[in-house]
Amino acid sequence: MSSEQFDIIIIGSGPGGYVGAVRAAQLGFKVGVVEKEKTLGGTCLNVGCIPSKALLDSSEHYSFTQHELSQHGVRVSQVALDLPTMMGRKEKIVKELTLGIEFLFKKNQITRISGTGRLISKEQVEVTDSAGMKKTFLARFIVLATGSVPNSLPGIKIDRQRVITSTEALTLSSVPNHLIVVGGGVIGLELGSVWLRLGAQVSVIEYSPYICAGMDQSMSKRLLQLLKKQGMKFYLESKVTGVEPTQSSQSPLQVHFESVKDQQKQSIDGDFVLVATGRRPYSEGLGLETLGISCDPQGRVLVDDHFQTNINNIYAIGDLIRGPMLAHKAEEEGVALAEILAGKPGHVNYETVPGVIYTWPEMASVGATEEQLKSKGIAYRSGTFNFTANGRAKAMGFTEGQVKILAESAPSDRILGVHILGPRASDMIAEAVVAMEFGGSSEDLARSFHAHPTLSEVIREAALAVDGRARQA
Repeated sequence: MSSEQFDIIIIGSGPGGYVGAVRAAQLGFKVGVVEKEKTLGGTCLNVGCIPSKALLDSSEHYSFTQHELSQHGVRVSQVALDLPTMMGRKEKIVKELTLGIEFLFKKNQITRISGTGRLISKEQVEVTDSAGMKKTFLARFIVLATGSVPNSLPGIKIDRQRVITSTEALTLSSVPNHLIVVGGGVIGLELGSVWLRLGAQVSVIEYSPYICAGMDQSMSKRLLQLLKKQGMKFYLESKVTGVEPTQSSQSPLQVHFESVKDQQKQSIDGDFVLVATGRRPYSEGLGLETLGISCDPQGRVLVDDHFQTNINNIYAIGDLIRGPMLAHKAEEEGVALAEILAGKPGHVNYETVPGVIYTWPEMASVGATEEQLKSKGIAYRSGTFNFTANGRAKAMGFTEGQVKILAESAPSDRILGVHILGPRASDMIAEAVVAMEFGGSSEDLARSFHAHPTLSEVIREAALAVDGRARQA
């Protein structure tokens, strides 16, 4: 039995774990990271954010070549899909990035501990490797960063063959005839978009009246219209009641669902069902009960403002704790915690965590929605501007969408929320995040230079619109 001593042991090498480990090592800590999978990087890098974006970009190129390229005077005949090459490109990107994390571990002298970690005391982590061998490691501080796993639904058995999660949806060997997506959130819409572009029929069943729950409702409604225009079919306010096999080889599954409003029953047939109903904290086998670590009813580990659990030297970050389940949120928590343990003022501003949906057009937001401001009785002004009036968007051929800026009423004019539906919204939102981080106002954005012609000019025009000064198209 090993009793190797570390300053910090982190269980989990996802974005929170590996970024936190690097920062801790930079601060002089001896760090060990426990990871049960063969590669580092967690869900995000291996079967989440990165591979999905690789397929989104590839499918976007394919769809653009088929439907848009001729408008630019470029004619291409006999466009064909080479799915194995597309999947190979995705795997190459993932491999390069996981190797990059291995390099960071070596560079910063971080010890990788292969196996499944379990707490056996407040200072001991037992690690079981793939051969079943157990070793115990000691640490002054233990950080739980085990992330999350896909949710399931009652009455739906996920067999990972035909009824699948996002992991299997990233590795299908052929384009589905009809992909039925259960859940109209980020994961369902992104992966639905991939297979829709590649030729599948895609139907989305969503329990709520809106897609993208929690996002600004006016933007959500507009994205819904655009996705419908692309051919995606939606059944909103619908509850899935079961999935059963059929006798058809083309559509071997039948999904049953009913209206939330009047319980009217429907069914549709397809060859794959993607269950995309969100994610839940992954803490099974971690040993939380052994130490009496407190969790909330949703299974999230309870922590204070310094990420400390009710056990004074055990901490938790990322998807395991409250807040949005986003890689960049976990990264910032990992860095903040490392700095706190080093006696520095680590901090995460949860009011400026951006969220992005990588459909086309993309939707990105930071801060409050109109619905949230109204529910809290906060007085605000709103400014919007459409991409149809933007020169760069016209030149690109992508003019759908708008920018909305919500600012506190006079005299502060402080930006409370920014919502973007349009081309490359994922990149544009960073400007809003920085402005909000420094307490900026809509007037600050309106008076700042934005190069012409660029997509970011729409942000400036929306800021001007808060005060009724936007230029008219």
